[in-house]
Amino acid sequence: MPKLTETFAKKLPHANSSTDKYWDAEVKGLVLFVGKRSKTWYFQKDVGGRTKRILIGRFPIISAHAARQTALGFALEMGRGAGKVAQIGAPTLEAAMDLYLARPKLRSETHKSGTRAQLERHLKDWMRLPLDEISKAMLVRRHQDMAKTPSGANHVLRSFRTIYNHARRTYDLAECPTMAIEWFEETPDGRIIGDLKEWRQTIDDLSNPIHRVFFELLLFTGLRKTEAITLQWKQIQEDRIHLPMTKNGRSFDLPILQVHHEILAPLRPLSRQWVFPSPKSVAGHITKPERIKFNPHMHRRTFATVAMEAGVLEEIVGRLLNHTPLSITGQRYTRPSLDALRPAMEIACKEISDRIEN
Repeated sequence: MPKLTETFAKKLPHANSSTDKYWDAEVKGLVLFVGKRSKTWYFQKDVGGRTKRILIGRFPIISAHAARQTALGFALEMGRGAGKVAQIGAPTLEAAMDLYLARPKLRSETHKSGTRAQLERHLKDWMRLPLDEISKAMLVRRHQDMAKTPSGANHVLRSFRTIYNHARRTYDLAECPTMAIEWFEETPDGRIIGDLKEWRQTIDDLSNPIHRVFFELLLFTGLRKTEAITLQWKQIQEDRIHLPMTKNGRSFDLPILQVHHEILAPLRPLSRQWVFPSPKSVAGHITKPERIKFNPHMHRRTFATVAMEAGVLEEIVGRLLNHTPLSITGQRYTRPSLDALRPAMEIACKEISDRIEN
């Protein structure tokens, strides 16, 4: 076994496939894990018949000398009979993100993949930094650098805050440095489709029939874009659309009518699995519907607005949209049946049809 010096660690080539492990010749238990992209120091020892492995940190952020001294400290602690897995320093942003996204009670897979994609895109250069090395000034500068998309800037850095605060549960970290950020003011996009006759003409002019049906279903159900594009035929039942997992982390059944089945009928022969199939997509279904002047969320807001204007109570509209009720009673006790919600869906769909025709 070699002595893991700074020079030796620096010259080690990255692994081609699995992780290579290099044990130190002098400090028993000190090991350097070399992967495809990173080199990481650990201290490892068998205690009570079980292997204890303690993360020291990434090389070269943690030098060979610092890793050696830390490992000696762990060896001394365990020699005294502590036998506990100690923690040293803070996790990297990448490690903290992985721990946060692994939570079993977290939202849907779509939410997880979206959070990961956003951070890896906008905070890529921070991924290997320990959380306590990401300063207030760094966060403020990054937030300002993203000022062209205020909502996106706020969202990315709030995701960072959530991950940081989750790491604080198990690591000794100061208050999240996002406290220094002056958040951009966000003006909600409240646009709806004001002229449904114009909408009808726009949809009819689309060359792809799958996209035409997609936008029709959005308008007549109020479904979210992701909920719609990932629909499978097994979810379309006679009286409902069943969503096994939604944005708020629970399943949802939406009552549907004959008009919904008529909208979907042209797509039945195209795929046994996906409602909106796409042979060009790796996923098997459409991922980016054709861009039109009425974006997908405008359809959802229009469904809600028309339903309320037709006399459906706001609370019932919220149920059709699968919004989480604000009251404790609404959250924990009331569970309206499909039959109870069906009249509201009938009112909304009739009003939408009337406005398209008239």
